[in-house]
Amino acid sequence: MKLVAKRLDVVEPSPTLAITAKANQLKASGLDVVGFGAGEPDFDTPTHIKEAAKKAMDQGKTKYTPVSGTVSLKEAIIRKFETENGLKYEKNQIIVGTGGKQVLYNFFMATLNPGDEVIIPAPYWVSYADIVRLAEGTPVIVATDISSGFKITPEQLEKAITPKTKVFIFNSPSNPTGAAYTRSDVEALVKVLEPKDIITVSDDIYEKIIYDGLEFVNPAMISAKMKEKTFVINGVSKAYSMTGWRIGYGAGNAEIIKNMDTMQGQSTSNASSISQAAAEAALTGDQTPVAEMLKAFDKRRKLIVGLLREIPGVECRMPEGAFYAFPYITGVYETPGFKRLLSEKKESSYSKLFCDVLLDKYNVAAVPGIAFGDDKAIRLSYALGDKDIEKGVARIKQMVLDLQK
Repeated sequence: MKLVAKRLDVVEPSPTLAITAKANQLKASGLDVVGFGAGEPDFDTPTHIKEAAKKAMDQGKTKYTPVSGTVSLKEAIIRKFETENGLKYEKNQIIVGTGGKQVLYNFFMATLNPGDEVIIPAPYWVSYADIVRLAEGTPVIVATDISSGFKITPEQLEKAITPKTKVFIFNSPSNPTGAAYTRSDVEALVKVLEPKDIITVSDDIYEKIIYDGLEFVNPAMISAKMKEKTFVINGVSKAYSMTGWRIGYGAGNAEIIKNMDTMQGQSTSNASSISQAAAEAALTGDQTPVAEMLKAFDKRRKLIVGLLREIPGVECRMPEGAFYAFPYITGVYETPGFKRLLSEKKESSYSKLFCDVLLDKYNVAAVPGIAFGDDKAIRLSYALGDKDIEKGVARIKQMVLDLQK
């Protein structure tokens, strides 16, 4: 008897979580490990948000809530969309889940039938393709690269669409590349999407972490027609440093929301009542901490990219958003030392081999680009202090110099 369901044959454990766990184990054993793996801010949750959670507990708000979220949090989300994005939704068009990942999972479980195709630009967040497969959909990966700024073109999108296409995933700013689409970029994609019978999922989780005065725009903001065909996913994890609170939310077609509510009602039911109170405070309260975090991330962004560009064989573009650098290391693959590693280890993924050696011998945790659909790169989160960034990149440089021998 096979104990494990066949659906698990098509998915892999999250590589980012696995690498972070291994790095933490090494740290616990006493090693000085620099962790570039975790996709979470290193700042504490702002005080007024924690105070709102304490107040909710003191007021006895510790019971079940409606599956799709409290009325007051939904109202806060609706105000957020209207004031910040110019998008109007009703309460039956909003759902709150246990993190943006659950909202995305429930969306695909509620919309996909076997064989439905989902267009995913690569590099992509690690969970997109696996969630689609779990929902019995078919991921259609469209490769972008550093030369295009890691952004899908309208021509690529048009070519990828088939009669089986059900969903297009749009993520800006992007995890893992930090690439962000301009208004003209989004308008060009919308020209392709508007005439099609396709749902666009806009993953806006890094909306507030965007640099150089770039305007945040998602497809729903371009036209009323496009809004009707777009499902927006967001949350409080990244912008408010609330990763452990596990609150995400989605907005879109009421029928889809209703069926997502059914899915959630048979799995987790409501998200934590205390976390929902905290999320409401995040969305409606003082936004100064967000600006302060953004200022720190901007400084770190420039620091890490500048240091990476000093390493021979490494090419790194300046990210427009999020808190990730995605350097190409193809020049390192040509070094004598790396070629020796390939012959010794018999590893098919070059970026995985690089990251394995980097962690095992140089005590630096990074995520291989192959996890995001691009084996030419590695992902480095710069959500850590300046000294750790300098120390970690110095170790990467030393590894590269050693491989040149």
